[in-house]
Amino acid sequence: MSPGQSRRVVTGSAWAQRCTAWLSDQVGGLFPGYFALVMATGIISNTLYFEGQPALSNLLFTANVFAYAWLVLLTVIRVLRFRTALWADLTNPALVFAFFTIVAGSDVLGIGMNLRGFDQVALALWIFALVLWFCLIYFSFAVLTFLNTAQGANVVHGGWLIAIVGTQSLVILGAALVPAQGDAAPLLFVFIHMLWGVGLGLYGIFITLFAYRIFFFDVGPRDITPLVWVIMGAAAISTNAGSVLIMSDTGVPFLISMRPFIDGVTLIMWAWATWWIPLLLLFGIWKHGVHRAPLVYTPMLWSLVFPLGMYALASLRLSLASEIAALKTIAEAMVWVALAAWVATASALAGSVWRGLRIHSGPGRGVAPPS
Repeated sequence: MSPGQSRRVVTGSAWAQRCTAWLSDQVGGLFPGYFALVMATGIISNTLYFEGQPALSNLLFTANVFAYAWLVLLTVIRVLRFRTALWADLTNPALVFAFFTIVAGSDVLGIGMNLRGFDQVALALWIFALVLWFCLIYFSFAVLTFLNTAQGANVVHGGWLIAIVGTQSLVILGAALVPAQGDAAPLLFVFIHMLWGVGLGLYGIFITLFAYRIFFFDVGPRDITPLVWVIMGAAAISTNAGSVLIMSDTGVPFLISMRPFIDGVTLIMWAWATWWIPLLLLFGIWKHGVHRAPLVYTPMLWSLVFPLGMYALASLRLSLASEIAALKTIAEAMVWVALAAWVATASALAGSVWRGLRIHSGPGRGVAPPS
């Protein structure tokens, strides 16, 4: 081996070690809400499927399968190698609800599987999401009860409402799977109606806390993160779930008698989601326009993309349930807004990964040094 070849081998080995170290850092500090990437990609894919765009829908669906598998792998590695960091996130009142993105991401991917005929995979994802939801819902409230303090109470933010998103996602995927469950179907229909009600109750609790926090305490630019869009997204997914229940043939007289109530609440939740959109835009203008806060990539941006896609699908589903054609027009326009936001965020993610690799590769290795 010539000296030049030897130097290249050593250089390549050093580069690999640096990249491995960078990846290890990323796994150790993995944002627990990163499954919002799966949520955002999946909801846009599903909406495009319903709107007659199969090619684009399938492309996003394929990307989503890989994203889900990759994030599951990183999460398993984190469980095995970085338990201390994981436990710190789980017991942090500001972060514990972010873990519900795993529930919602699994369900959104499950809906994509169900649409393509992979019913058993969809059922497995739903069962996994349901078990995880039961664990998280009581653990997260235990964290609030026993670990939160009066001084830390102002950590309440829009990300807490991801618990509602996870709850209502179980309703939507469950409604698609229940009819094939034979004699258990009536009881399961009752169960998913109950889950829908639990989601509404949680929304009432969290939106009250958030409104009190943001309207009656000091708010700075750092308090306005992309997670505030989950407020709209939680209302939109509640609309979506309600529309699904309206259109489900449960065969249970008691549930059929509830439909007028579900009709009214579903429309109110859509109106509430719509009302939030201009206010959320004003928050963004205030932060980035008035206070000149730079717009940089953060994994929380996926929690902004998801509500846009969910609002599109919720509007589409409500148009079918209510037979209001104008809502379908809104859905058709909104899905392209959501897709544009997805492309921008995915590009920012790619740029962030590239910059991280540049920094850890170091100069003199065929890669430019960090700027």
